[in-house]
Amino acid sequence: MTGGAGYIGSHVARILSQNGTFVVVVDNLSTGLDSRVLGLPSLNLELSDASAVAALEQLMREHKITSVVHLAALKQVGESVEKPEEYFSKNLGGQANLLTAMKNTGVKKFVFSSSAASYGVPDVDLVSEGETPAPINPYGQTKLIGEWMAQNAQTAWGLSHVSLRYFNVAGAGWPDLADTQKLNLIPIVFAALKASTKPKVFGSDYPTPDGSCIRDYVHVMDLAKAHVAALDYLNQESRPHSVFNVGTGSGSSVLEVMDQIKKTTGIDFEYDLVPRRAGDPPRLIADVSRINKVMNWESENSLVEIVESAWKALN
Repeated sequence: MTGGAGYIGSHVARILSQNGTFVVVVDNLSTGLDSRVLGLPSLNLELSDASAVAALEQLMREHKITSVVHLAALKQVGESVEKPEEYFSKNLGGQANLLTAMKNTGVKKFVFSSSAASYGVPDVDLVSEGETPAPINPYGQTKLIGEWMAQNAQTAWGLSHVSLRYFNVAGAGWPDLADTQKLNLIPIVFAALKASTKPKVFGSDYPTPDGSCIRDYVHVMDLAKAHVAALDYLNQESRPHSVFNVGTGSGSSVLEVMDQIKKTTGIDFEYDLVPRRAGDPPRLIADVSRINKVMNWESENSLVEIVESAWKALN
Protein backbone atom coordinates (compact mmCIF):
# COMPACT_ATOMS: atom_id res chain seq x y z
CA MET A 1 0.00 0.00 0.00
CA THR A 2 1.37 3.39 -0.98
CA GLY A 3 0.59 6.36 1.26
CA GLY A 4 -0.22 3.96 4.06
CA ALA A 5 1.11 6.27 6.78
CA GLY A 6 -1.25 9.05 5.71
CA TYR A 7 -4.61 9.93 7.23
CA ILE A 8 -6.76 7.83 4.90
CA GLY A 9 -4.11 5.21 4.11
CA SER A 10 -3.49 4.37 7.76
CA HIS A 11 -7.19 3.64 8.25
CA VAL A 12 -7.19 1.33 5.22
CA ALA A 13 -4.01 -0.38 6.43
CA ARG A 14 -5.37 -0.93 9.93
CA ILE A 15 -8.70 -2.35 8.79
CA LEU A 16 -6.99 -4.70 6.34
CA SER A 17 -4.53 -5.83 9.04
CA GLN A 18 -7.34 -6.43 11.52
CA ASN A 19 -9.09 -8.52 8.85
CA GLY A 20 -6.00 -10.72 8.60
CA THR A 21 -4.58 -9.26 5.39
CA PHE A 22 -0.80 -8.89 5.19
CA VAL A 23 -0.01 -5.23 4.52
CA VAL A 24 3.26 -3.60 3.46
CA VAL A 25 3.38 0.21 3.59
CA VAL A 26 5.30 2.47 1.20
CA ASP A 27 5.33 6.15 2.19
CA ASN A 28 7.77 9.04 1.88
CA LEU A 29 6.46 10.48 5.19
CA SER A 30 6.13 13.97 3.73
CA THR A 31 2.71 14.21 5.39
CA GLY A 32 2.35 10.69 6.76
CA LEU A 33 3.40 9.62 10.26
CA ASP A 34 5.33 6.41 10.85
CA SER A 35 3.63 6.14 14.27
CA ARG A 36 0.39 5.30 12.43
CA VAL A 37 1.79 2.08 11.00
CA LEU A 38 3.90 0.71 13.84
CA GLY A 39 4.25 -3.05 13.54
CA LEU A 40 3.75 -3.14 9.78
CA PRO A 41 6.64 -3.68 7.36
CA SER A 42 7.29 -0.38 5.64
CA LEU A 43 9.57 1.37 3.18
CA ASN A 44 10.35 5.10 3.12
CA LEU A 45 10.35 5.84 -0.59
CA GLU A 46 9.60 8.71 -2.96
CA LEU A 47 7.68 6.98 -5.74
CA SER A 48 8.66 9.49 -8.41
CA ASP A 49 12.42 8.99 -7.94
CA ALA A 50 14.24 7.19 -10.74
CA SER A 51 15.37 4.50 -8.29
CA ALA A 52 11.82 3.73 -7.14
CA VAL A 53 11.04 1.06 -9.75
CA ALA A 54 13.88 -1.23 -8.64
CA ALA A 55 13.06 -0.70 -4.96
CA LEU A 56 9.38 -1.47 -5.55
CA GLU A 57 10.18 -4.58 -7.59
CA GLN A 58 12.40 -5.89 -4.81
CA LEU A 59 9.70 -5.18 -2.22
CA MET A 60 6.98 -6.87 -4.28
CA ARG A 61 9.06 -9.99 -4.85
CA GLU A 62 10.32 -10.17 -1.26
CA HIS A 63 6.83 -9.98 0.25
CA LYS A 64 5.02 -11.84 -2.57
CA ILE A 65 2.66 -8.92 -3.14
CA THR A 66 -0.55 -9.75 -5.03
CA SER A 67 -2.47 -6.44 -4.88
CA VAL A 68 -1.64 -2.74 -4.60
CA VAL A 69 -3.72 0.03 -3.03
CA HIS A 70 -2.32 3.35 -4.27
CA LEU A 71 -3.05 6.38 -2.08
CA ALA A 72 0.24 8.29 -2.23
CA ALA A 73 -0.14 11.71 -3.88
CA LEU A 74 0.13 15.42 -3.37
CA LYS A 75 -3.42 16.60 -2.72
CA GLN A 76 -3.74 20.36 -2.10
CA VAL A 77 -5.86 21.99 -4.78
CA GLY A 78 -4.50 25.51 -4.28
CA GLU A 79 -0.91 24.31 -4.18
CA SER A 80 -1.45 22.36 -7.39
CA VAL A 81 -2.41 25.59 -9.16
CA GLU A 82 0.79 27.23 -7.91
CA LYS A 83 3.04 24.23 -8.57
CA PRO A 84 1.53 22.25 -11.46
CA GLU A 85 4.86 20.79 -12.58
CA GLU A 86 5.48 19.31 -9.14
CA TYR A 87 2.00 17.75 -9.04
CA PHE A 88 2.36 16.16 -12.46
CA SER A 89 5.88 14.98 -11.67
CA LYS A 90 5.07 13.49 -8.27
CA ASN A 91 1.54 12.17 -8.82
CA LEU A 92 1.87 10.87 -12.37
CA GLY A 93 5.57 10.03 -12.30
CA GLY A 94 5.08 8.12 -9.08
CA GLN A 95 2.14 6.18 -10.48
CA ALA A 96 4.04 5.39 -13.68
CA ASN A 97 6.91 3.94 -11.63
CA LEU A 98 4.48 1.95 -9.49
CA LEU A 99 2.66 0.48 -12.49
CA THR A 100 5.99 -0.35 -14.15
CA ALA A 101 7.09 -2.28 -11.07
CA MET A 102 3.75 -4.09 -10.97
CA LYS A 103 4.04 -5.02 -14.64
CA ASN A 104 7.60 -6.32 -14.18
CA THR A 105 6.66 -8.45 -11.16
CA GLY A 106 3.30 -9.72 -12.42
CA VAL A 107 1.14 -7.91 -9.81
CA LYS A 108 -2.17 -7.29 -11.56
CA LYS A 109 -4.66 -6.01 -8.95
CA PHE A 110 -4.79 -2.27 -8.38
CA VAL A 111 -7.05 -0.01 -6.31
CA PHE A 112 -6.51 3.68 -7.11
CA SER A 113 -7.30 6.57 -4.80
CA SER A 114 -9.03 9.00 -7.14
CA SER A 115 -11.15 12.03 -6.29
CA ALA A 116 -14.39 13.85 -6.93
CA ALA A 117 -12.07 16.65 -8.07
CA SER A 118 -11.89 14.75 -11.36
CA TYR A 119 -15.47 15.91 -12.08
CA GLY A 120 -14.62 19.59 -11.86
CA VAL A 121 -17.76 21.70 -11.43
CA PRO A 122 -20.58 19.54 -12.82
CA ASP A 123 -23.88 21.28 -13.49
CA VAL A 124 -25.87 18.68 -11.53
CA ASP A 125 -26.75 18.30 -7.86
CA LEU A 126 -26.21 14.54 -7.72
CA VAL A 127 -23.00 13.43 -9.48
CA SER A 128 -22.91 9.97 -11.06
CA GLU A 129 -19.93 8.17 -12.54
CA GLY A 130 -21.47 8.76 -15.97
CA GLU A 131 -20.87 12.51 -15.64
CA THR A 132 -18.16 13.66 -18.05
CA PRO A 133 -15.01 14.48 -16.05
CA ALA A 134 -13.79 18.06 -16.45
CA PRO A 135 -11.24 18.81 -13.69
CA ILE A 136 -10.51 22.51 -13.16
CA ASN A 137 -7.14 22.27 -11.39
CA PRO A 138 -3.91 20.29 -11.77
CA TYR A 139 -4.68 18.09 -8.75
CA GLY A 140 -7.97 16.92 -10.27
CA GLN A 141 -6.27 16.48 -13.62
CA THR A 142 -3.64 14.17 -12.12
CA LYS A 143 -6.40 12.04 -10.61
CA LEU A 144 -8.25 11.70 -13.90
CA ILE A 145 -5.04 10.92 -15.79
CA GLY A 146 -4.22 8.38 -13.08
CA GLU A 147 -7.48 6.61 -13.93
CA TRP A 148 -6.51 6.66 -17.62
CA MET A 149 -3.12 5.21 -16.78
CA ALA A 150 -4.75 2.29 -15.00
CA GLN A 151 -7.14 1.74 -17.91
CA ASN A 152 -4.27 1.80 -20.40
CA ALA A 153 -2.35 -0.72 -18.28
CA GLN A 154 -5.40 -2.98 -18.44
CA THR A 155 -5.36 -2.79 -22.24
CA ALA A 156 -1.60 -3.22 -22.51
CA TRP A 157 -0.85 -5.96 -19.99
CA GLY A 158 -4.02 -7.07 -18.23
CA LEU A 159 -4.16 -4.93 -15.07
CA SER A 160 -7.36 -5.37 -13.05
CA HIS A 161 -8.18 -2.03 -11.47
CA VAL A 162 -10.72 0.01 -9.52
CA SER A 163 -10.69 3.80 -9.13
CA LEU A 164 -12.50 5.22 -6.11
CA ARG A 165 -13.62 8.83 -6.47
CA TYR A 166 -13.74 10.16 -2.91
CA PHE A 167 -15.99 13.02 -1.93
CA ASN A 168 -15.35 14.96 1.35
CA VAL A 169 -13.56 12.66 3.80
CA ALA A 170 -13.52 13.43 7.53
CA GLY A 171 -13.66 11.88 10.99
CA ALA A 172 -11.38 9.35 12.68
CA GLY A 173 -11.59 5.65 13.37
CA TRP A 174 -8.95 5.72 16.10
CA PRO A 175 -7.52 8.73 17.99
CA ASP A 176 -3.96 7.99 16.85
CA LEU A 177 -5.07 8.17 13.20
CA ALA A 178 -6.54 11.68 13.41
CA ASP A 179 -6.35 14.01 10.42
CA THR A 180 -3.45 16.26 11.40
CA GLN A 181 -3.45 18.25 8.14
CA LYS A 182 -5.50 21.46 8.23
CA LEU A 183 -6.70 21.19 4.64
CA ASN A 184 -10.40 20.34 4.97
CA LEU A 185 -13.32 22.13 6.61
CA ILE A 186 -13.62 20.26 9.91
CA PRO A 187 -9.89 20.22 10.82
CA ILE A 188 -9.63 23.87 9.74
CA VAL A 189 -12.48 24.88 12.06
CA PHE A 190 -11.00 22.87 14.95
CA ALA A 191 -7.65 24.58 14.42
CA ALA A 192 -9.34 28.00 14.47
CA LEU A 193 -11.13 27.16 17.72
CA LYS A 194 -7.91 26.04 19.38
CA ALA A 195 -6.23 29.26 18.22
CA SER A 196 -9.21 31.35 19.44
CA THR A 197 -9.76 32.76 15.97
CA LYS A 198 -12.91 32.90 13.85
CA PRO A 199 -13.26 30.25 11.13
CA LYS A 200 -14.26 31.48 7.68
CA VAL A 201 -17.29 30.50 5.62
CA PHE A 202 -16.60 31.10 1.92
CA GLY A 203 -19.83 32.26 0.34
CA SER A 204 -23.23 32.86 1.93
CA ASP A 205 -25.23 33.69 -1.20
CA TYR A 206 -25.37 30.34 -2.99
CA PRO A 207 -28.74 29.02 -4.25
CA THR A 208 -29.03 26.63 -1.29
CA PRO A 209 -31.42 26.68 1.69
CA ASP A 210 -28.99 28.56 3.97
CA GLY A 211 -26.80 30.21 1.32
CA SER A 212 -23.67 28.12 1.99
CA CYS A 213 -22.16 25.33 -0.12
CA ILE A 214 -23.47 21.80 0.29
CA ARG A 215 -21.06 18.88 0.24
CA ASP A 216 -21.15 15.10 0.73
CA TYR A 217 -19.16 14.22 3.88
CA VAL A 218 -18.12 10.58 4.23
CA HIS A 219 -16.55 9.06 7.35
CA VAL A 220 -12.98 7.89 6.85
CA MET A 221 -13.89 4.48 8.30
CA ASP A 222 -16.59 4.03 5.69
CA LEU A 223 -14.11 5.06 3.01
CA ALA A 224 -11.54 2.59 4.33
CA LYS A 225 -14.12 -0.19 4.16
CA ALA A 226 -14.82 0.80 0.54
CA HIS A 227 -11.18 -0.06 -0.24
CA VAL A 228 -11.66 -3.50 1.30
CA ALA A 229 -14.79 -3.95 -0.82
CA ALA A 230 -12.82 -2.85 -3.90
CA LEU A 231 -10.13 -5.48 -3.27
CA ASP A 232 -12.84 -8.13 -2.94
CA TYR A 233 -14.41 -6.87 -6.17
CA LEU A 234 -11.13 -7.41 -8.01
CA ASN A 235 -11.36 -11.10 -7.13
CA GLN A 236 -14.67 -11.43 -8.97
CA GLU A 237 -14.80 -12.74 -12.52
CA SER A 238 -17.46 -10.23 -13.59
CA ARG A 239 -16.43 -6.60 -13.08
CA PRO A 240 -18.78 -4.37 -15.10
CA HIS A 241 -17.32 -1.10 -13.84
CA SER A 242 -13.91 0.28 -12.89
CA VAL A 243 -14.89 3.69 -11.45
CA PHE A 244 -16.95 4.17 -8.29
CA ASN A 245 -18.04 7.19 -6.25
CA VAL A 246 -17.53 6.97 -2.49
CA GLY A 247 -19.84 9.20 -0.47
CA THR A 248 -23.12 9.08 1.41
CA GLY A 249 -25.57 10.22 -1.25
CA SER A 250 -26.69 13.13 0.93
CA GLY A 251 -25.26 16.55 1.65
CA SER A 252 -24.61 18.94 4.51
CA SER A 253 -24.12 22.67 4.13
CA VAL A 254 -21.12 24.47 5.57
CA LEU A 255 -23.38 26.19 8.09
CA GLU A 256 -24.90 22.83 9.10
CA VAL A 257 -21.37 21.55 9.71
CA MET A 258 -20.67 24.63 11.82
CA ASP A 259 -23.82 23.97 13.88
CA GLN A 260 -22.81 20.35 14.42
CA ILE A 261 -19.32 21.41 15.52
CA LYS A 262 -20.92 23.77 18.05
CA LYS A 263 -23.06 20.95 19.43
CA THR A 264 -20.16 18.50 19.58
CA THR A 265 -17.60 20.86 21.13
CA GLY A 266 -19.96 22.83 23.34
CA ILE A 267 -18.32 26.00 22.03
CA ASP A 268 -20.71 28.68 20.81
CA PHE A 269 -18.21 30.27 18.42
CA GLU A 270 -18.71 32.93 15.77
CA TYR A 271 -17.54 32.67 12.18
CA ASP A 272 -16.81 35.19 9.44
CA LEU A 273 -18.83 35.17 6.23
CA VAL A 274 -16.44 35.99 3.39
CA PRO A 275 -16.79 36.06 -0.42
CA ARG A 276 -17.05 32.90 -2.47
CA ARG A 277 -13.98 31.09 -3.71
CA ALA A 278 -13.65 30.73 -7.46
CA GLY A 279 -14.74 27.35 -8.76
CA ASP A 280 -16.78 26.21 -5.75
CA PRO A 281 -20.04 24.66 -6.99
CA PRO A 282 -23.14 25.34 -4.85
CA ARG A 283 -23.86 21.66 -4.30
CA LEU A 284 -21.79 18.51 -4.83
CA ILE A 285 -23.28 15.21 -3.71
CA ALA A 286 -22.30 11.70 -4.78
CA ASP A 287 -24.63 9.35 -6.55
CA VAL A 288 -23.58 6.15 -4.75
CA SER A 289 -26.05 3.76 -6.35
CA ARG A 290 -23.30 2.02 -8.36
CA ILE A 291 -21.08 1.10 -5.38
CA ASN A 292 -24.16 0.25 -3.30
CA LYS A 293 -25.36 -2.21 -5.94
CA VAL A 294 -22.13 -3.63 -7.36
CA MET A 295 -19.97 -3.86 -4.21
CA ASN A 296 -22.78 -4.03 -1.63
CA TRP A 297 -21.11 -1.10 0.17
CA GLU A 298 -22.83 1.82 1.82
CA SER A 299 -21.84 4.44 4.36
CA GLU A 300 -22.80 3.80 7.96
CA ASN A 301 -21.89 7.07 9.70
CA SER A 302 -23.65 10.41 9.70
CA LEU A 303 -22.26 13.92 10.08
CA VAL A 304 -22.77 13.58 13.84
CA GLU A 305 -20.40 10.59 14.03
CA ILE A 306 -17.92 12.28 11.70
CA VAL A 307 -17.62 15.44 13.79
CA GLU A 308 -17.69 13.63 17.14
CA SER A 309 -14.96 11.18 16.13
CA ALA A 310 -12.78 13.95 14.68
CA TRP A 311 -13.11 16.08 17.83
CA LYS A 312 -12.45 13.15 20.17
CA ALA A 313 -9.31 12.21 18.21
CA LEU A 314 -7.83 15.67 18.73
CA ASN A 315 -8.66 15.97 22.43
